[in-house]
Amino acid sequence: MQQMLVPIRYAYTDITAITSHFRDKLGQGGYGSVYKGVLLPGDLHVAIKMLEGNSNCNGEDFISEVSTIGRIHHVNVVRLMGFCSEEMRRALVYEYMPGGSLDKYIFSSDKEKTFSWDKLNEIALGIARGIDYLHQGCEMQILHFDIKPHNILLDSNFVPKVADFGLAKLYPRGNSFVPLSALRGTIGYIAPEMISRSFGVISSKSDVYSFGMLLLEMAGGRRNANPNAANSSQSYYPSWVYDRLTEQQVGDISPVDDMHELEKKLCIVGLWCIQMKSHDRPTMSDVIEMLEGGVDGLQMPSRPFFCDEGHVHVDDSYHLSSELTAISEEEDELFCFVLLN
Repeated sequence: MQQMLVPIRYAYTDITAITSHFRDKLGQGGYGSVYKGVLLPGDLHVAIKMLEGNSNCNGEDFISEVSTIGRIHHVNVVRLMGFCSEEMRRALVYEYMPGGSLDKYIFSSDKEKTFSWDKLNEIALGIARGIDYLHQGCEMQILHFDIKPHNILLDSNFVPKVADFGLAKLYPRGNSFVPLSALRGTIGYIAPEMISRSFGVISSKSDVYSFGMLLLEMAGGRRNANPNAANSSQSYYPSWVYDRLTEQQVGDISPVDDMHELEKKLCIVGLWCIQMKSHDRPTMSDVIEMLEGGVDGLQMPSRPFFCDEGHVHVDDSYHLSSELTAISEEEDELFCFVLLN
C-alpha cells in the first residue's frame, strides 16, 4: 500500500527493462520522448517519459518536486507512479492511458471517434476538475501552463486526465508572483499575460485562458485557427462563434437556433475563460459551476479578443503576436524572450 502512495525510484537499468530497451515509442513532447512499458509482476502498463538532458532543475530539485507531484491522487489527473534520476538520465513513470490524447478525437474526421454533446460536456467537466485540483487541492499550487488537447489523456472509459504538468511549477497558494523562468506554453493556447505583463500577472488564471481555448476547440470540433477556411470570417473560431452568439436577426430565426444547448454552453464558458485581462476570467472553481449548470443562466461576456468591429485577421497561425506587439511595444524585450524560448 505504501508503494502505491508514493512514486517508486527506479534505476536506469530498470527503465530499460520496463520499456524493453525503448522498443515502443508512444510520442515525442517538448520535454522528451514517451515510451510504453510493462511493470512486473502484474503486467501493469505504464508510459515512461524520458526527459531531455537540458532539464532546468538539478537532481535534488527534481527528486523534491517528484515527491510533491507523486502525492497527487485525483481521478482527472494522470498519476505519477515512479521516477529515475541517475546523473543526467531522468525519467517519469506514469499510468498508461489506452484512450490516447483528446486531440485525436475532437479533430478527427472519423465519425466513430466523435463524442456526443453529453460526453463532451462530461469530459470538459472532468478536465476542469483536474485543473482545479492542481490549483487548489494540493499542498502546493501546481500551475500547468500548457493546457491543450494533446495534454489531455483518456482512459479506457474515456475519463479525461490532465497530463504533462511538468516540473518546477509548484508555488505556495496565494502567491501571485510567478518568475519569468517558469514561462512555457503552446502558441494558440498561451495566455496574453505570458507575453506581456500589460494584461495582468501570470497566475492560475493563465491556465484558465488555455482551458478556454481548449473548450472552444471541443465545441467547434476543429482547431481555433483555420487560415485555409473558405470564409475568412470563420478562420478564427472564437471570433466567429462570438458573433454568432451575439447577432440579432430580424424575424423569428436566430443564428444560434441550430446550436445544441451544450455546444452553446461550452462556447460561452470558453469565451469567459479567454478574456484578455486575467482578472476578468473566472477561476476554475467558477468554471466547474458554469459547466454543471444550464445554459440559460449564463450571460455572454465582453468580446474577449483584439479586433475591430469585424473579425480577427489570422495569417499562418492564430498567435496574438501582432496584436500584442502593437498594443504594448514597450514589452518588446519580454515578447522576444517568449518567442525565442
